[in-house]
Amino acid sequence: MSVPPSPPAPAAAPGDGPAITSLSFLTPGNYPDDDPHAGLEDTLRLFELGERLGFDGAWIRQRHLEHGVSSAAVFLAAAGQRTRRIQLGTAVIPIGYESPFRLAEDLSVADVLSGGRLQVGLSAGTPPHAELLGDLVFDGDWRSFDLSYGRIARLRDNLLGDHLGDPDTVIHSPGNTQRPRLQPHAPGLADRLWYGGGSLRSVRWTGENGLNLLTGNIVSGEGIAAGEGIAAGEGVADFATAQRTLIREYRRLVGADRPARVALGRVVVPFDSADRATRERYRVYAAARHERTLRPHGERRTLFAPDLVGDAQRILDGLRADAAVAEVSELRVELPYEFDRRDYEQILHDVAHTVAPALGWRPPPA
Repeated sequence: MSVPPSPPAPAAAPGDGPAITSLSFLTPGNYPDDDPHAGLEDTLRLFELGERLGFDGAWIRQRHLEHGVSSAAVFLAAAGQRTRRIQLGTAVIPIGYESPFRLAEDLSVADVLSGGRLQVGLSAGTPPHAELLGDLVFDGDWRSFDLSYGRIARLRDNLLGDHLGDPDTVIHSPGNTQRPRLQPHAPGLADRLWYGGGSLRSVRWTGENGLNLLTGNIVSGEGIAAGEGIAAGEGVADFATAQRTLIREYRRLVGADRPARVALGRVVVPFDSADRATRERYRVYAAARHERTLRPHGERRTLFAPDLVGDAQRILDGLRADAAVAEVSELRVELPYEFDRRDYEQILHDVAHTVAPALGWRPPPA
């Protein structure tokens, strides 16, 4: 990668705005229809770059029927062999298409191969493209299948590695007699499950069931009162207020024995080291998406966060003024779908050198 040097990061003022201690990025993993290898290889190289820049985590989206990663577990197994330190996440796996046992096996293999670095993001409910995929995935009418949070609970139970059958139950394989359980066992993976929560119902389930919380640039304002408490009502119209309230509700409900980790995502596009044409392209991208941030959408009052595009100071001003960002210490930079590998490299370079240090983040020792 060849990126011009960035100017020094703006100084962090003590007590000024959020204190970010963990920095990750989320990438879509795009590829051209006629050359998927090239795009997947570019994404693996991006994970390697993220590690060199000191990012704490690299996350991939799981997408079906699109030019993206359709099996996060397979991709992260490969990424685990190309990196040594960085945490490897998926945001998110739609659990509706998955067998809670078979997915647990795949994730366990990938986690063991990576040395225990997987962070598994999940979602429940009717998965994307169900009208096209349902009959291919399920034996029987997919509309009658349980697509609820219960599938995630069963996945976690499988990852705990409890033995199957009674204490006398054993299985025999060549040279081996053992009590049966999911293999390989990946200690701690069950505690590294995340739920992509963007509504009152989903964050409450996440907190009550002790998962970590992923929250990004889309939330539902439905049922959130304008004040600090939670109450039924029309809902707030301000994104940051709604998201801050969801985060606090999650923390209110999560058990004291859980770390209550919250990773917050924002589309962050600094252009300090970009050329003039690239800066203008970034501005056009942000302008095309601004209209959606001006009002709630639909019955669920869906709210969108503004993208943060500009020089480092402009982005820092936006992050420091964001009420939801102030609630967290883990920031996830969400890379736009529409850009290419060179853009992503420049963005990650500028985030690591000109944005994150001013928020308190420091890369790990070399």
